[in-house]
Amino acid sequence: MMARDKSPHAGQPALPGTGTSNYLSEPGADLYRLLVDSVRDYAIFALDPTGHVMTWNVGAMRIKGYSPADIIGKHFSIFYPPEAVASGFPAYELREATRVGRFEDEGWRVRKDGSLFWANVVITALRDPRGDLVGFAKVTRDLTERRAAEESLRQSEERFRLLVEGVRDYAIFMLDPAGRIVSWNRGAEVLKQYRAEEIIGHSFSAFYPAEDVAAGKPARELEIALRDGRYEDEGWRIRKDGSTFWAGVLITPVRSADGTLLGFSKVTRDLTERRAAQERAIADTRRITEIETASRTKSEFLTAMSHELRTPINATMGYADLLMMEIGGQLSEQQREYVGRVRGSQEHLLAIINDLLNYGRIEAGQLGYDIAPAPLAELIDKVFPMVEPQAVTKGLVLVRQPCPDVHVKVDRIKAEQIILNLLSNAVKFTPSGGHVSIGCKVEGMVGHIIVEDDGPGVPPDQHEAIFAPFVQLGRSLTSGHEGTGLGLAISRDLARAMAGDITLRSVPGMGARFTLTLPIA
Repeated sequence: MMARDKSPHAGQPALPGTGTSNYLSEPGADLYRLLVDSVRDYAIFALDPTGHVMTWNVGAMRIKGYSPADIIGKHFSIFYPPEAVASGFPAYELREATRVGRFEDEGWRVRKDGSLFWANVVITALRDPRGDLVGFAKVTRDLTERRAAEESLRQSEERFRLLVEGVRDYAIFMLDPAGRIVSWNRGAEVLKQYRAEEIIGHSFSAFYPAEDVAAGKPARELEIALRDGRYEDEGWRIRKDGSTFWAGVLITPVRSADGTLLGFSKVTRDLTERRAAQERAIADTRRITEIETASRTKSEFLTAMSHELRTPINATMGYADLLMMEIGGQLSEQQREYVGRVRGSQEHLLAIINDLLNYGRIEAGQLGYDIAPAPLAELIDKVFPMVEPQAVTKGLVLVRQPCPDVHVKVDRIKAEQIILNLLSNAVKFTPSGGHVSIGCKVEGMVGHIIVEDDGPGVPPDQHEAIFAPFVQLGRSLTSGHEGTGLGLAISRDLARAMAGDITLRSVPGMGARFTLTLPIA
């Protein structure tokens, strides 16, 4: 068998339409060879009719790990997993490319070091002017990151924005109505070499050759996009270092629900992906806007309603207090009991309204914090007596464990509110005869306040749900557990706003342990 030439371009087959058996002898061949060799993101190489590697570019070396000396003359099945080779898949690809002129597929491929990557492969049959098969052109692209991103996208629509930000192979960014850049992703930074802080606020015409700018091409593209609903083109673009590259671009106007122009989305990338990426970016922006609008409307409603309800409640509480003071005349024991029940119901309703108001303020970012050092033990001492009457009434054993002499950085009032909520919940959900304890410890630069009970516990699938707004474990018309289900949600939000957190450990039937963590002063 004749030895194969191991030079990168040995035996190069003809290009379609050249009318020659060897394009290397044609004018411009050196430029074409340089173009192919310099591509780093694609493995571009030629195979002879039997599938042996004939040429090898820089992208092939980067993606597959072989140097030209390692691979030229070897059969291309070396890039396939053993099971694919055993099934005859490489030979099938060549047969299909020979039969229809082209074969495209995605699947696992093997690098020189044995690692796998997910690849998009295009094999094109090359024929001479007589129509005889002279070999194949093979283009391989590493799609491992894209495949992982698409899998994450299917799992959660919440990741759309993260997907766009993490894409490295496509420049995706937003323009305002005047064509100024307002956002910048990692792919744009890699492709165009500008960091976000260098380019945001500048006109997108910075990416166009001087002659295109002088001819008004950037502005005309926006006009066409507005008129037709999109603008698509291919042409030369300029990087920060002055080098040029051939780009596929898509410009789309972005409008609000009422048709107001918000700006433009601009995508510079591989044209095979233009539609999918554009739809993801626009849908993500629209979803985020809808979520933010709904959240803002809800917070404004809760705040407004809470304020409106507090006024009549405070007034009726005042009248109830006047009755209890017997200013209008002496009350019988039954009347005093009735007024006491009214007063208790008013206090309960006011607590609910306060929860709603606090939750609305937290969501709207309107809650202020007065952070200062506070003794860890004093926070517990202030709250402990407030729950003792409830515990005694239920026949519970309420224990206060000793605390180390340390200070934590907190808003004292809000920290006490959190502790009161955790203790009150423990007393509320622990049956008569049970035990509730509170104590604290220090680990590193973090203080821990621990509330434990031997109540019914929390099922594992509810450990996170109970921290959601308006969720109360075991809520029913006959449960006897009153409340809005906002206590834990508010408490955790307050804790996190003070650089702390609330965590839960619980086993059903064996009680619950809530831990409030706060930074040491």
